[in-house]
Amino acid sequence: MSKMFLPYSRQHISESDIQSVVEVLRSDLITQGPAIERFEQALCERFGVSYAVVVANGTAALHLACLALGVGPGDEVITTPNTFTASANCTLYCGASVRFVDIDARTYNLSADCLEEFLSSPDNRGNVKGVIPVHFAGQPYDMERIHGIARQNGLWIIEDACHAPGARWLDSSGEWRPVAACTHSDAAVLSFHAVKHMTTGEGGAILTNRRDVYEKLLNLRTHGITKDRDLMQEDHGPWYYEMTALGFNYRITDMQCALGLAQMTHLDGWLERRREIAERYDVAFADTEIAVPPYVAPGVEHAYHLYVIQVNNRREVFERLRSEGIGVQVHYIPVHLQPYYREQFGFKQGDFPVAEEYYSRCLSIPIFPGMTDDDVDYVVQKFEQAVMETSNVLAR
Repeated sequence: MSKMFLPYSRQHISESDIQSVVEVLRSDLITQGPAIERFEQALCERFGVSYAVVVANGTAALHLACLALGVGPGDEVITTPNTFTASANCTLYCGASVRFVDIDARTYNLSADCLEEFLSSPDNRGNVKGVIPVHFAGQPYDMERIHGIARQNGLWIIEDACHAPGARWLDSSGEWRPVAACTHSDAAVLSFHAVKHMTTGEGGAILTNRRDVYEKLLNLRTHGITKDRDLMQEDHGPWYYEMTALGFNYRITDMQCALGLAQMTHLDGWLERRREIAERYDVAFADTEIAVPPYVAPGVEHAYHLYVIQVNNRREVFERLRSEGIGVQVHYIPVHLQPYYREQFGFKQGDFPVAEEYYSRCLSIPIFPGMTDDDVDYVVQKFEQAVMETSNVLAR
């Protein structure tokens, strides 16, 4: 049995991954070189989209996706309070406002019922331009439902798919749809942070089937500068370029993209292992009164970035497990309860009761492909022990 610290997630870097990066380091171009285009093409093929733009991180991807869809001052964008702050902050970066909608009590994703109710009120509809649903923990969102709601209200959709590469959902015609294929969204965002399904260290991508969005993303990724003669107002010579928009330096390096390309070859195997671990946890926690395991909606294939259980006396259990070398974590503190959002926008406790109730009991336990079955059993054993020692019985 492993005696190492077991974090809630961890990257796996193989020798072949390392060699892929070394090859780029020995080449002529380590940034703005061919590995970037190869990675983008591989992402298009993997997710079945027309275009991919890779950037410095997932937050940059969210920011650029919003800008490419025209978000600006006076606009409003809807997202979930149960997410990392970047899913909401990206809207603020554009000078727009965030509107939150509460979550579904079973899936922990943004509630389609709450979204529909929210948009049915003229007072709420205001200047809402789009919605950013998050496939939380790797559970696919109900994309057909949200697509219908969004289109009825003239809204665009950005899928925050950072937790869910490889997840799928079954549409009403019986066809499996990959998360981030953009069949029911205008764009999708991925993260390649070290704890995600595949990593470039830091890194992110925007996927889309819209040519107009793709062209804006390319421009915004590199300072808003173009060398395309068809887009420039003047032409002073071969050296000439023009800044056509207020863009950013959100570029990623060739070394990172080489790692990403190598990591993609492992993705299917890693997804399978995550699902095996989740199944082992499901069996261990089935019909117990000490934890509520994650619900998986019908007609979805979960990607299990996180395995989140609900437990009473969460802090005591958290601290006991940490003392045993089990790196449990909490995902997420509701965004609207962060001091910045309280102070700047007046959000308060009680605004989104389902998300707040979920937060009070949620606990992410380790799940990553490098875990052995013994590691999983050790987590279960220590969890059961910690719960029993705190007389922790959870009413379902």
